[in-house]
Amino acid sequence: MTTVIVVDDDKNTVKIFSEYLQLKGLEIIGRGYDGQEAVDLFIQLKPDVVFLDVMMDGHDGFYALEKIREIRNDAIVIMVTADLTNDTGDRLSKLNASAIVYKPYNIDQIMKTITKLVPLKIDTLERVR
Repeated sequence: MTTVIVVDDDKNTVKIFSEYLQLKGLEIIGRGYDGQEAVDLFIQLKPDVVFLDVMMDGHDGFYALEKIREIRNDAIVIMVTADLTNDTGDRLSKLNASAIVYKPYNIDQIMKTITKLVPLKIDTLERVR
């Protein structure tokens, strides 16, 4: 099963997003609320996928993405944002985000993104159901 951590500074967003992903068969192994927690959870839990909000108080998603890339350059980190500016897109691209999902998100589009990034685990999951 594909393991996931979800990090966003809005606790309700983390809860609802995690529930959506669980309904789609993903295993939520960690939840965080700022960039430093994202890094700590990544080190501790070693998830297959990280969903990471960009704009957060304190340590933001840029910080977390940069630190996660230092730890494991091939980690799958999907950035979630409502910021459609070119500056944000360029910065995420330079930090090598695996994908960017724009709010409001569509769960089916998110699953397609995950399937592209983690095809074998999602494939196995779908066949098991």
